[in-house]
Amino acid sequence: MLIGLQNVTFEFGARAIVEEATWHIHPGERIGLIGYNGTGKSTLLKVLVGEYLPSKGTVEKGRDTTIGYLHQDLLSFDTNDSITEVAMGAFEKVKQLEKEIEALGKELENNSDEALLLEYSNKLHDLEVLGGYTIHHKTEEVLQGLGFNNTDLQRPYKEFSGGWRMRVLLAKMILQQPDVLLLDEPTNHLDLPSIEWLEKYLQHYQGSVVIVSHDKFFLNRMVNKIVELYQQQLHIYNGNYAFYEEEKAIRVELQQKAYENQQDYIRQQERFIERFRAKATKAAAAQSAMKRLDKLERIEQVEIERPNIKINFQVDKQPGKIICELKHVTKEFPTVKILDNAHAEIDRGDKIALIGANGKGKSTVLRMIAGTEPFEGSRNWGHNVEESFYAQHQLESLNLNNTILDEMKECGSNKTELELRSLLGCFLFSGDDADKKIKVLSGGEKARVALAKVIVSKSNFLLLDEPTNHLDMHSVELLADALNKYEGSLILVSHDRYFISRTANKIWEISEGKVKEFKGTYAEWVEWNERMSKQKEIKAEKTVISKEPVALPNIEQPAKQKDNRNKNNDHEKLKKQFQKAEQELAKLTEKKQEVENKLAHPDIYKDVQQFQQLEKEYTAITEKYNLANNVYEGLFEKMMEAES
Repeated sequence: MLIGLQNVTFEFGARAIVEEATWHIHPGERIGLIGYNGTGKSTLLKVLVGEYLPSKGTVEKGRDTTIGYLHQDLLSFDTNDSITEVAMGAFEKVKQLEKEIEALGKELENNSDEALLLEYSNKLHDLEVLGGYTIHHKTEEVLQGLGFNNTDLQRPYKEFSGGWRMRVLLAKMILQQPDVLLLDEPTNHLDLPSIEWLEKYLQHYQGSVVIVSHDKFFLNRMVNKIVELYQQQLHIYNGNYAFYEEEKAIRVELQQKAYENQQDYIRQQERFIERFRAKATKAAAAQSAMKRLDKLERIEQVEIERPNIKINFQVDKQPGKIICELKHVTKEFPTVKILDNAHAEIDRGDKIALIGANGKGKSTVLRMIAGTEPFEGSRNWGHNVEESFYAQHQLESLNLNNTILDEMKECGSNKTELELRSLLGCFLFSGDDADKKIKVLSGGEKARVALAKVIVSKSNFLLLDEPTNHLDMHSVELLADALNKYEGSLILVSHDRYFISRTANKIWEISEGKVKEFKGTYAEWVEWNERMSKQKEIKAEKTVISKEPVALPNIEQPAKQKDNRNKNNDHEKLKKQFQKAEQELAKLTEKKQEVENKLAHPDIYKDVQQFQQLEKEYTAITEKYNLANNVYEGLFEKMMEAES
């Protein structure tokens, strides 16, 4: 065991987070820590690392166990150092050794003492053992994997926004290679390519990993154990998130059956007691039945408690066929060009996921569509379009001194206080909760307020920038369901692949200064991308570079044409290629035979130079023959297919 909880109870004020919880983290485990918003997942991680002390029980930790803990509070750190320097803080021992070696080197310039030379040699050996000569390469590799460009690596840390700073700190933690890595919502600040890179990296990570995340795709690929914090208890499932969902459903069903069976038994016993306790002959049996019921350990009825947000997007007006048109749009910053004379159109009924790596300008494009970001070109709204924009920065732009109710009143919805309180109740702010100040809310609660502000607008076009950040998985499901029922149009940016796959019917990708549109779901887009990648790989494999190029026919896949005349043309073209390949193979066969005949003559071995020259010639001609034969066989198969 590396670290764990033994019969731990932890209370936050008057509220219990866990009661009598036991959980041990072993080497090599990949654990997903899940639970509804507000159950205390992040708090539990703080108990594990010793930031909070348990009310009862003990936190056990191996003597030499090292722990890395990534959480939102780390963002208070600031420095003028480059991001490479910050990430290389992971190698404190190596950096200290480098300083000592540098000092010894200067001393050796004036003093060639043997003991000093031995110490210098030993420290160089220690540096090599610690991998000191590769730390710069490792650091750059991890930072690039997390989405940084080469030009970013020497930029000061303080120049970066919160999400990018969190990536630098994640890189540092990965490079430290602790025995246990605790990651609190690591994907919140990552784009899709960086999430995929992190998945691959962590799958080969030597230590144990505990992840708090609402990203189902990420958990399914990453974890081999789920720990659910539910009703102050820890429930452990040995599998990924998909296994947890199936297993939990089975457990709930078995518990419900056990509860129903026990209730039947209790009712039978109660009827027996009621019927016979007044009869002298049966009184003793009735008394025994009463004692059995008193001692019976009651099974709880299954009542799944979860925060059911009631999201119901309403539309007041029906817009025209076209929602928004972008024409001849160009947008660039000093260091990057987002769009270059690009065109795009959003039609009524479109539910678009705007995807791509960070820095490609997804949020910028959303702001351009919303009209809050200047650009060259034109943006034309359609008829009757009423938009509502949910942006990441909206959580920060909430007035911290407002109450939740005051914040909703400032939306300009013209709803009465009673109507607003009713709406807030749907977002789990019931009764006095509506009078809470924004500044005391958690990230998830702020996200719910921002969502409530979007819903109250009754708009027919939604622009959503990372709407699932800070929401638990159940709330993500409810939001996806609501957006599927939504009668308006939308465009969203999200790193949550499950959410995108549930909501989008079109994919937009910003690439090479253009908006590339794919009409289909996220799963279909992924499948199409994989197919395109495989085709490129096959083409690359077929490209053989020969030292002495031989004239071979160019194999081209005949395009499938509907027109019969085109089919005939393709067949004729294929036939000519086949004949050319056949002729080339015949020539090479003849030449190969000639060389083989020469090699078969005994006199050739008397002259070493002549033999070596002939052997080289034979090797070269054999390579060309094999290549030509492969081409011939490939074309022969295509001929057979075409004629069948």
